[in-house]
Amino acid sequence: MIRGTGPGIRSRNRVCGVEEIKARRRQQERALRKARKEKQLVSKRLPRGLQGDGEEMEIRETSVTQEEVLQLYQRIQHGSDDRLAALRSLHQVLQLKEAQQMFVRFENSIRVLIGLFTSNLASVQLKAAQCLLELSHSDDPSISLVCLPATPYLLTYLSGQSAKFTELCLYILGNLAAENEAVRNQLLLQGVIQALAICLQSPHGAVVEAAAYSLSQMLQAKEAGEKIIPAVLEANLTPHLIRLLDLDSEFGMQTAVECAWCLHYIVSRKPQEGRLIKTVCCLSCSGVNCECMISQNLIRQAVILLIALGKAIESGITTDGVELLIYPVARCLGNLIVSNGPARSKVQPHASDVLRALSTFTSRFLQSRPFVTRECLWLLNNLTAGDEQFCSAIFHLNLVPVFLQLIPFSGGINTLVLMLLGNIAEMGPEYCEKLQQQTDIFPALCTTLRTADPEVVRLTLEVLNLILSHCQQACVSFANQSGISALEAIQYNSNEEIRVRANYLMDRYFTHKAPRCLEMGKFLNLSISFPFWLILDF
Repeated sequence: MIRGTGPGIRSRNRVCGVEEIKARRRQQERALRKARKEKQLVSKRLPRGLQGDGEEMEIRETSVTQEEVLQLYQRIQHGSDDRLAALRSLHQVLQLKEAQQMFVRFENSIRVLIGLFTSNLASVQLKAAQCLLELSHSDDPSISLVCLPATPYLLTYLSGQSAKFTELCLYILGNLAAENEAVRNQLLLQGVIQALAICLQSPHGAVVEAAAYSLSQMLQAKEAGEKIIPAVLEANLTPHLIRLLDLDSEFGMQTAVECAWCLHYIVSRKPQEGRLIKTVCCLSCSGVNCECMISQNLIRQAVILLIALGKAIESGITTDGVELLIYPVARCLGNLIVSNGPARSKVQPHASDVLRALSTFTSRFLQSRPFVTRECLWLLNNLTAGDEQFCSAIFHLNLVPVFLQLIPFSGGINTLVLMLLGNIAEMGPEYCEKLQQQTDIFPALCTTLRTADPEVVRLTLEVLNLILSHCQQACVSFANQSGISALEAIQYNSNEEIRVRANYLMDRYFTHKAPRCLEMGKFLNLSISFPFWLILDF
């Protein structure tokens, strides 16, 4: 690998080179992942089919007065003959944020609404539930606390006969659990995990999807690693979630999406810090590790699903939103591989099919859904890190040109492609020879050398050093592609580390300054390398 020169740089690299680089890259990638997660996940849901019965559902006014809300409250409170009509009107106005805040401030308003929610009149009960759904969807965290008295009734009705009403209760529970730890703690004490386990086995697809959604809301919580995941594992929910990762399932793709996110949160949570990072074979304070998920065939199911999705996209028979399934499944599989080295061996029998599917995703969603491309490239990095079989399969399938086409794209895509090339080049002379035979590789690397992103330039220099050191004839090919002028240009880069690395490449491969090369060689023996396979942890 390329290192700097001079006493100051030598000392810095010896002491903290690896950790500094890893820490910087973790920070960058975590920020990217957090942004992608927040962009793709909807914290709360208001399913269209559960919002109302279609009667006068459009809000004609964009504001409402406190007096109007009070009148509606009084009509439902005093049991007038038009209580159902009043509930319909209340449901309508509660779609306004200001009306929600007005309503919950009235004395006993939630208790009155809960009373109607527990009514023996199905029509009144349903409309009151729809009002609760609107309140649960509020972006004001205090409203979920106000609705706390409704949770035992919501859990009770999960065992009811009406699938639609059960679905409605599940979405209310999921919304209430999204933002408030006090709500989640009460739900745990009231047995929400056991109730969700039963709903996940329902014959009704809408109920299963809503149950998985509610569970995913619980699993996203900061305290999930210590409180929620152990309960989920103890209740043996994960086999049901894994079973539903199936395109041919009668419950549909949206259910698979919710289950995939649940599994991802379970695999990736570290209890001490309560965030999504790499685990060291530890998923929860109960001591259950990744081997538990692997033993339940999660890897096999994820691999089969990705391959099926790849074939479906190639054949043009996919539906809208398929990227929202690829995204969490790729994350889940990538984290399992990072957390458990032997896990990769379970993917190896399907190496060619998995690589073909991932390359399809990277190309298909590059323009429309770049977050999918990034996620698949990250998984590809974890699969190829130190693995001869996956690196060989990339050449067998002629995928290097596919990845080189991604080089011009920023936003983390070019960085991940360079890391992937580095993983391949790390395998030795045979692989570097195959890389340099790719006619587009040096023009692509010359392009990245001229970018303004120092991380991209640094990774490019790393890849170049690997290829040139293992394949001497590559020097001529690189020089013929104006590579020397690109290196000469960055010898004046403002970044000292990049200047040193560029100088080293020039001195070692393209000039005959033997003393300087000897000096750099001595430094190489002293400094710490940063192998490409030290992939990010999430």
